[in-house]
Amino acid sequence: MDLVIRRIVVDSNVFIAALRGAQGASRDVLRRCLQRQCQPLIGLKLFLELEDAMSRAELFAECPLSVQERQELFAAFAAVCEWTKVYYLWRPNLRDEEDNHVLELAVAGGANAIVTHNVRDFAGSDLRFPAVRILRPNEFLREMR
Repeated sequence: MDLVIRRIVVDSNVFIAALRGAQGASRDVLRRCLQRQCQPLIGLKLFLELEDAMSRAELFAECPLSVQERQELFAAFAAVCEWTKVYYLWRPNLRDEEDNHVLELAVAGGANAIVTHNVRDFAGSDLRFPAVRILRPNEFLREMR
């Protein structure tokens, strides 16, 4: 099933995994975003979460990219993202409280999917948003073909 409009939220765990490995589905999701084959959405909370993660050296101990290259990639990703303001806090009460803002961003921006490695964390939402699918990077890529 192809997504007609590929509006997505790239969870921070996918973005970090893309930077840490030279190969893999997370890297391909990031590449598709940079090539504008899909439209990533970003909001203040996700931006700050990514910025914070980028400053943690322990996350990138074995990263093939230099600090400068990672910063440039983050800037390039932010430049292709559609800035989305979240006016209403839906409080879906996810298993991990820190994931609520990701689902709220997806709803506010009319995303078709959240691309994440933590699919299970999104499954237990008190609120249901059937238009927003929760996909692992490889599942999303398979649907783009």
